[in-house]
Amino acid sequence: MLEDIISDRLKKLKNFEAAGVLPYPEKSSRTHTTLQVLENFDSFNSNPTTITGRLTGFRDQGGVFFADITDESGKLQIVGKKDNFENFELYQKNLDIGDFIEATGTTFITKKGEKSLEIKNLKLLTKSLRPLPDQWSGLEDIEIKLRQRYLDVLTDPAVKAIFYKKAKFWDVIRNTLKERGFLELEMPVLEPIPGGAEAEPFITHHNALDTDFYLRISLELPLKKALIAGYEKVFEIGRIFRNEGIDAEHLQDYTQCEFYEAYSNYEELMTFVEGLYKKIVIAVTGEETTTLKDQTINWSGSWPRVTYKEIFEKYVGLDLDSTSEADLLKKAKAEKLNPEKGIGRGRLIDLLYKKLARPNIIQPTFLINPPVELEPLAKIKVDEPSKVCRMQVIACGTELGKGFSELNDPVDQRARFEAQMKLREKGDKEAQMLDDEFLTALEFGMPPASGFGLSERLFAILINRPIRETVFFPPMKPKGK
Repeated sequence: MLEDIISDRLKKLKNFEAAGVLPYPEKSSRTHTTLQVLENFDSFNSNPTTITGRLTGFRDQGGVFFADITDESGKLQIVGKKDNFENFELYQKNLDIGDFIEATGTTFITKKGEKSLEIKNLKLLTKSLRPLPDQWSGLEDIEIKLRQRYLDVLTDPAVKAIFYKKAKFWDVIRNTLKERGFLELEMPVLEPIPGGAEAEPFITHHNALDTDFYLRISLELPLKKALIAGYEKVFEIGRIFRNEGIDAEHLQDYTQCEFYEAYSNYEELMTFVEGLYKKIVIAVTGEETTTLKDQTINWSGSWPRVTYKEIFEKYVGLDLDSTSEADLLKKAKAEKLNPEKGIGRGRLIDLLYKKLARPNIIQPTFLINPPVELEPLAKIKVDEPSKVCRMQVIACGTELGKGFSELNDPVDQRARFEAQMKLREKGDKEAQMLDDEFLTALEFGMPPASGFGLSERLFAILINRPIRETVFFPPMKPKGK
């Protein structure tokens, strides 16, 4: 029983204290990692070295014990002999798997040929009171794996590797943008008006200002204000929050990168983004192809650019240039999509596209020029005023990034916001709000620019994992609810 194990370990802790050993000392004196010892084994000769780490194996043979110390770099066997160090029996009888220890000794090779450290001194650093999961079977309960993620990482090297890969993912993005001359900025998480995306926000209360604020749903509008301020290339990598459902691709709070470049447009953006994604894929996976479920995704070569109109007509069966809102509603009902009343033409188009068209786009593709109703922040395409200059990276049947030539006409932008507000009045909680402060800034003049955003969904797709498994502590219901 767990209670008995904890009780036994508490007794061992008391035994250490009774012997004058601090079970949780403030200082440690490591000289080398386990990997450094293994890689430079012959250079130590008889010189003592000190390693630290968690006890992950213990084999007692009476007058000698063999143990494994594991740190972040790897694992090294230590050997304790009764006549070689003080308090041998104290440690022999009271150490448990999971304890952190400091071992000082000299290197040698056992009769079985294993590189090891013969202990001259041992020090307890942390007494573990709970048993670790079985190192062979690991954790099987998905609830425990996600709620106590530190145990999942500790016992499963494949899970631990996820977060090294994720760090590389963001490093490539950040470093590539900086090499291109982008300035990294930090913008507010709390906003009086949530903007930059169509999503339902979270609301919180600011006590000092006695005002309700929204948690940001996008990084877009503040970064555009930075373009107005005179910066020409800006980006942010930060958390955003959307009060939407959980599935394999969606979380309520997640990390996103958005970048904005003055004097560029969405066509130039596509060239840059394609190169960026290919660098990301190689850095994370080491390959030009990845696997999602049973499908192979090839990120190399030149990505096709396909219009929204083409894709919609091919898979939905309707010509967007001539299809009325009534026809879209009829089609949505026929497909049993349960469209909400008054959601508008743009939302109906999006609903049909996501259900019938997008799942069929498997290989990396730029989907371009959607109807103007779908993107209130993008510039209208001059030669086709019913469409906007937007592109999306679509692969694996989902959206993996979006960008466009930014709308910088304050009059047009106000009209688009007003159209969105009418949708909100009809009950569309995800329609964008009219942001007077942003419109005021826009009236001072923003240079022509392109902008793009991508989130950690791309990382989850690349390593073929549900997004919750790529987050260290995903949101979960409190226990008992």
